[in-house]
Amino acid sequence: MDAMTHYMELLATNQPWNLIIFMAIPVILAETIAVSELAILFSRNLNSGLRKLNKVAGITVGIYFTGIFLYLLFNAVIPLTSSGGWRGPADVIAVGFYLLGIIPLLGITLLELGFIAKKRDEVEKLKLHATFVGIFLVVSHIAMIFGMLNPSLMEMKM
Repeated sequence: MDAMTHYMELLATNQPWNLIIFMAIPVILAETIAVSELAILFSRNLNSGLRKLNKVAGITVGIYFTGIFLYLLFNAVIPLTSSGGWRGPADVIAVGFYLLGIIPLLGITLLELGFIAKKRDEVEKLKLHATFVGIFLVVSHIAMIFGMLNPSLMEMKM
C-alpha cells in the first residue's frame, strides 16, 4: 500500500500550485471568516468594514469550493471508487471529510446571498453563520488528521 493518502498526494503534487489551490486559498478564506466572525460577534457591529470583508470572503469561499468539490468528485472520487483505487479507510475518510467542507462553505455563501434563513433576524443569521464556520473547522481538521496518516495504519488485517 502507498505510504500517502490521496489527500496528501494531491497537496504534495505539482508544488506549490496544488497546495495553494486546494489548501491555502480555501483555508485563508475560511480563517478570514472565522477571525472576523469573532470580532463581529463581540462588537455586534453588523455594518462595519470587517462585516463586509466577512461577507465577501463568505460568498467567495462557497463558490470557489464548489469548483473544487466538482473537480475532485469527477477527477478523483468517481475514478478511485470505480477502479478500487482507495488506499484504505484513512484515505476515504480524509478525502470524504475534505469534500464535506462543501456543506458549511456553501451554506455560508447561500446565507450571505439571502437564499437561506430569509426570515431570521441579523443576530440569528450571525449564529447560523458561526455554526457553519464551526462545522467547517471540524470537518477540515478531521480531513487533515486522517490525510496525514500513513494509510497502512488503518489496514484491515485478515
